[in-house]
Amino acid sequence: MRKIEKIDGLLHPVRIGDVELKDNIILAPMAGVTDLPFRLLCARYGSALQCMEMVSAKAILHNNKNTDALMEIHPLEGLSSLQLFGSDPEIMGKMAAKIKERPFAILDINMGCPVPKVVNNGEGSALMKNGALVGRIVESVVKNIDKPVTVKIRKGFDDEHINAVEIAHIAQESGASAVTVHGRTREQYYAGKADWDIIAKVKEHVSIPVFGNGDVTDGESARAMLQTTGCDGVAVGRAVRGNPFIFREIKHYLETGEVLERPTKEEIMDTIVEHAKLQLQYKGEYIGVREMRKHIGWYSAGIPGGAKLRGKVNEMETMDDVIEVARQMFGR
Repeated sequence: MRKIEKIDGLLHPVRIGDVELKDNIILAPMAGVTDLPFRLLCARYGSALQCMEMVSAKAILHNNKNTDALMEIHPLEGLSSLQLFGSDPEIMGKMAAKIKERPFAILDINMGCPVPKVVNNGEGSALMKNGALVGRIVESVVKNIDKPVTVKIRKGFDDEHINAVEIAHIAQESGASAVTVHGRTREQYYAGKADWDIIAKVKEHVSIPVFGNGDVTDGESARAMLQTTGCDGVAVGRAVRGNPFIFREIKHYLETGEVLERPTKEEIMDTIVEHAKLQLQYKGEYIGVREMRKHIGWYSAGIPGGAKLRGKVNEMETMDDVIEVARQMFGR
């Protein structure tokens, strides 16, 4: 193992309202990724908070048949954060009240999603263009639920409107208990380098906990973000796809200064099989196996010979297919 000088204090508990996280390394919410099966794996490997896929407040209002599944929570995932998105303060508040008895610990408001169909409805990162509306939404949600409310934002909507500090301050003054800042604008989506300076500026201007998000891919980058920005914690996003092991590695690095060895091929294969079984348990074989196609693509990134088997991944239809492809990829 490669070892660096240990720096104490970077891994520590964080209090969000009346909820205390065991430490400050959490799973960021990602549509199509952080569903229940994957959250269970991330919890096992050490994530302190499992942030769920975003759920439309309007979908809850209209009793959309797929929404209940998105909001399903399992005791083994530990503390969970349910994420709502919407732009109508009244609907957001009423839907927060409607779901408040569900077993999530924290309710997060999405103000960072860059997807056009969300932004074009004035939701997600479009909210960053309207500070007054942000305040009304947060106030309405806080008033209607007795759990901590947090907000996930971006650096700004575009380079001409860098206003994360202003939006974070509005969120705090409106009752939010924490804020997560993605260091890219909406126009950037996920391209280019995340701006950690904006995370530091937000931390300087608010008193609630600030979680940094963007370009954390391992223990070294997590340490760098914490030291550079002074943020209270790290929300791990895209680097967790096909890599729930990252939480174990980051925490080991922050605790010991050692770079933990990557998981063996056997452990990756076993995790893929377990992931697939969870998919089948909660979603059935047809949907579960098809959703595993993208996950196996992520698990196999960088694996020698993995690219040659991608065609077989896209043809998987049964659990047996998943196991066979995993065996071929990971040599067992």
